[in-house]
Amino acid sequence: MKYVIIGNSTAAVGCVEGIRTADREGEITLIASEPYHTYSRPLISYLLEGKATRESMRYRPADFYEKNRVTAMLGRTAKEIDPDEKNVVLEDGGRIPYDKLLIATGSVPLVPPIEGLNGVERQFTFQSLDDAEALDAALFPGCRVLIVGAGLIGLKCAEGIHQKAGHITVVDLANRILPSVLDEEASRMVQRHIEAHGVEIILEDSAVRFREQEAELQSGRRIPFDILVMAAGVRPCVSLAKEAGCKIGRGVRIGRHCETSVPDLYAAGDCAEGIDALTGEQKVLAILPGAYLQGECAGKSMAGQNAVFDRGMAMNAVGFFGLHILTAGDGDGEAIVSRGPGEYKKLVVKDGLLRGFILVGSIARAGIYTAMIREQTPVSTVDFQLLREKPQLLAFDRQERKKQLAAAH
Repeated sequence: MKYVIIGNSTAAVGCVEGIRTADREGEITLIASEPYHTYSRPLISYLLEGKATRESMRYRPADFYEKNRVTAMLGRTAKEIDPDEKNVVLEDGGRIPYDKLLIATGSVPLVPPIEGLNGVERQFTFQSLDDAEALDAALFPGCRVLIVGAGLIGLKCAEGIHQKAGHITVVDLANRILPSVLDEEASRMVQRHIEAHGVEIILEDSAVRFREQEAELQSGRRIPFDILVMAAGVRPCVSLAKEAGCKIGRGVRIGRHCETSVPDLYAAGDCAEGIDALTGEQKVLAILPGAYLQGECAGKSMAGQNAVFDRGMAMNAVGFFGLHILTAGDGDGEAIVSRGPGEYKKLVVKDGLLRGFILVGSIARAGIYTAMIREQTPVSTVDFQLLREKPQLLAFDRQERKKQLAAAH
């Protein structure tokens, strides 16, 4: 069996390990445009801070490809998938045959067309190791950095460079930071914390044109800068899949086995649209654990196992300047909120089930909440008052404790 994987991040690693649980002998070829060993993309901000090195950013040990007998074609770009001939066409014209193929192409930065943007010499995105190192090389003492976008990428970039820049301004059209992750109260709390570390945040405004080293905002305000970072968002990289005939929504549409609409083609990770287990919606679930599990499911399915990915849900775990944030599920239901110094907790309950949560500050043992959501544990079967105060196994009976321990790990 010839397996081919396009991509080299979390979903690709999950696929390799999924294949090898069922097939120790099949040939695995991995094709990736970046020339680097697999690494954890969220760590690029820590690389700039000096809290991570290229070595520590590796997502798997140095011998990962060798141990799993993977032919890693790093620094090579897949140009086309030919599902009729069942091969991948490389940019240099080479062809790689496959029996089963995983598309794990991830996402690419979304750069909106803004007047004058092409004339900005020092502009960067912030998604890859190359992006981070290029930005790092451009920074200089006292430099003014403008970041367009107050989502996860933009704010992690601000954290990563704050000790190397003179002034950082973040601008976003939304009325709060992290609008897809936090509610209004949690957002305000996190914003105050970030601003306390010297980052200026301008909301409900956007850049409408650039002139040399100045941005003009919708409000008329002008922001001078030396370095520009475009962090307005990402979009799933679906061009290869689309041209191969796969059904596309926002991402590549996949079924329960991570299969696409084209025979022997699978997709996983940030480029794929799976089913949200809570809402039943088809959506991109761009989170590391989900990407790995999708990739693993795809690998097992490609190797002939009856693997299913049906437990996907929105989740985010992130921190800014030492303040930890963990969210999961959705906000549709009754909100139970508690607050403390430097802490915020919101639990959402609907139809007798925990549907979601937002934790800011203390996130210890939050896996218990996550397990309750995944396992659809009725709140009536636990001491929910105890759980509201602090996630703890004492809130469950002995049988449920064993179940929750297994689910939380």
